[in-house]
Amino acid sequence: MADPIIDIKNVKQSFRNPDGQELLVLDQVDFELREGEIVALLGKSGSGKSTLMRIIAGLLKPTFGEVTYRGTAVTDPVQGISMVFQSFALLPWLTVLQNVELGLEALNIPREERRQRALKAIDMIGLDGFESAYPKELSGGMKQRVGFARALVVEPDVLVMDEPFSALDVLTAEHLCSDLLALWQTKQIKTQAMIIVTHNIEEAVAIADRVLIFGSNPGYIRAEMRIKLPHPRDDEDKEFRKIVDEVYKHMTSIDKNHRAKARKMGISYRIPDADVSDLTGLLESLGEYDENSGIVDLPELAEDSQLDIDDLFPILEALELLQFANVSSGAIKLTEAGKAFAEADILDSKKIFAKHLLEHVPLVRHICKTLDEKRGHKASEERFLTHLEDHFTEKEAERILRTVIDWGRYAELFAYDYNTGTLSLENPE
Repeated sequence: MADPIIDIKNVKQSFRNPDGQELLVLDQVDFELREGEIVALLGKSGSGKSTLMRIIAGLLKPTFGEVTYRGTAVTDPVQGISMVFQSFALLPWLTVLQNVELGLEALNIPREERRQRALKAIDMIGLDGFESAYPKELSGGMKQRVGFARALVVEPDVLVMDEPFSALDVLTAEHLCSDLLALWQTKQIKTQAMIIVTHNIEEAVAIADRVLIFGSNPGYIRAEMRIKLPHPRDDEDKEFRKIVDEVYKHMTSIDKNHRAKARKMGISYRIPDADVSDLTGLLESLGEYDENSGIVDLPELAEDSQLDIDDLFPILEALELLQFANVSSGAIKLTEAGKAFAEADILDSKKIFAKHLLEHVPLVRHICKTLDEKRGHKASEERFLTHLEDHFTEKEAERILRTVIDWGRYAELFAYDYNTGTLSLENPE
């Protein structure tokens, strides 16, 4: 095997909330990135993948453990590692050429050499003719090409990519991804290894030699898959589809320890980021699938619903949490309650939803109990945010409460006044 370029040993990352409580984001992450390989990281949102990318790039120091680049500890950004971000991160007052030159300027490369190397990178990435354009003149795909040119112009040993195609439409993403692979395979770039975070399973299988599948809360590597299909890979090929199915199975296999831990967490359970309309819509769609077995393969469901894993998996987690469905081995099956919901009219489906919220979501039960006991049956959202911030970051606490409020309002368990931030019982007795 080739020598490791990057070695990640027992990396843990935690942050502290305003009250000083430690929030663990990554736990005991170990893997090596070797010369000549592309590694893809897959996992649900919040599993710490982007945090790990920042640690590898030297933008964040791990709380515990070590990252080494060719035997040297990474504690700050190093010259051999370049990063491409999801958000383009271009300076709007600079031209394409000037944006690409930034990294070379930081390395004190002479002006003329800097210009020639930047022009070559711009040409190589397919932006010849746009050197003098400003970011506002470019499409999303062209902006990301600038991002790649800026990362590649410094001739990095390792290219680190944090969801580089996720902000692009499907066709643009596929085109840019194919162009990058072509540069890699024809050795037009000097990069020796690449690591990419993606939320697209097909994209990971199309690109990577290895796929690392992350569990969450906190993030950890729960599975690894090696992919030996030759490039270019056909996403309609039987072997390709078989690997995609295997990835789905790994990502939906039951983690008994995590599930047991989640049940014990009660109010502090990290509610998945699932919009109530997406939840109910998917339930109704599942009710229309084959009634004989009632089992639907997730790759088929993802394709039919046009949802990637960042959108689909939180919905699946919520359906399991509410016990409307069972998900395992890359497939989903509605429970009897899920079938009843899918077949009910709007009023009865709301009653079913309310019943399951109260039975299976401790935070909803806590809110309803608090409102019932309060004089006037009202309470400020700050009351519940304060509790959640003992377990999550301020931003995540707000997201969780917003999700639960939407679920509770749909079920008509309580009302919410956006202007005052007040929750109340609609029909207190």
